[in-house]
Amino acid sequence: MQAILSEKAMRQGRLRRLKALIVKETIQIVRDPSTSLISVILPLLLLFLYGFGVSLDLNHLRIGLVMEDTSPYAMDFAESLLDSPYFDVKIARDKRELGDDLTRGSIRGIVVVPSYFSAFLARPSTIAPIQVIADGSEPNTANFVQYYVQGAFQKWLQQEAISSDLRMLSIVNVQPRFWYNEQLESRFFLLSGSLAIIMTLIGTLLTALVVSREWERGTMEALMSTTLSRFELVAGKVIPYFVLGMISMAICVAVSVLGYGLPLRGSWWLLAIVSALFLFCALGFGLLVSTLCKSQLIACQIAITAGFLPAYILSGFLFEILSMPYWIQLLTYIIPAKYFVQCLQALFLVGNVWELIIFNMIPMFLIGLFFFVLTAYKTVKRLD
Repeated sequence: MQAILSEKAMRQGRLRRLKALIVKETIQIVRDPSTSLISVILPLLLLFLYGFGVSLDLNHLRIGLVMEDTSPYAMDFAESLLDSPYFDVKIARDKRELGDDLTRGSIRGIVVVPSYFSAFLARPSTIAPIQVIADGSEPNTANFVQYYVQGAFQKWLQQEAISSDLRMLSIVNVQPRFWYNEQLESRFFLLSGSLAIIMTLIGTLLTALVVSREWERGTMEALMSTTLSRFELVAGKVIPYFVLGMISMAICVAVSVLGYGLPLRGSWWLLAIVSALFLFCALGFGLLVSTLCKSQLIACQIAITAGFLPAYILSGFLFEILSMPYWIQLLTYIIPAKYFVQCLQALFLVGNVWELIIFNMIPMFLIGLFFFVLTAYKTVKRLD
């Protein structure tokens, strides 16, 4: 009987100490303005940048148009480029007039309508009907110039074949269907992936400064003198910041869905579970950094270098993982943000794809568990 009462008293004592530490950390969060800056202001700023400032869509692409042929067919094709929302066209009669503009970067490509353009329509041959010169210093933009002009030319050929009954032009009626992002809005892709980057930044920075701040302020010695166990110390530090991170995630999701029109085709509850699991990883890594470093400056630098930058580059958020070298692809398997990005893009743009989401939840749990076990092992109650 006494053993049962003693065990109950010990359990109540642990809960009381844990509650006191959580209250202490909560008060510190409320009083610290940098916490509000990291958890609220910074995420909203990043969402604004990815929602309005960053786009993978190229509209009003600046190109030059050289008209060596001034026949009605050539002028009609030129009008199709001028009326396109994808191009801002500068017209010239000689290619040499636009060479300096291409060198300076004021235009991104040159489209040459050759003198034999009308002859090609009358008797199709293997000679190219138009010439496209692109600025290869920016490969992505050069590819856009090439594909956009080719698409505009093919569309013009189809319209001419229909309106002029040009039998020598073959008509191919292509009706594309795009799943999951029907409007091909890059903003939806960027916003859903940016939530993973934002949560990485919040989770690592918030907890990376927790223990190191205690050492710098001299309050860690007071905590070491108490009867707190290692588990209680780690849990008391993590729980308040976990709640704060989930609140920040909820704000980001609400702003993305209501403010930017990002569709959420999956379950809110599943999104919350996946977010909590990823936050478990991010907080564990940040707490490990703050445990190993007793300086806030060093802890912050390590958190950004080892946490934020790999998540930004190797998560598949902006750069396709399959296009990377094989040994870099292997490195991405230890990046928790990779799995979170895939879950977010599936939940927002596709729906509850259980096979994909469960497959990505397991590595996140294992990585987070590794961070917390290592943190508990490295947390020792002594001052050396």
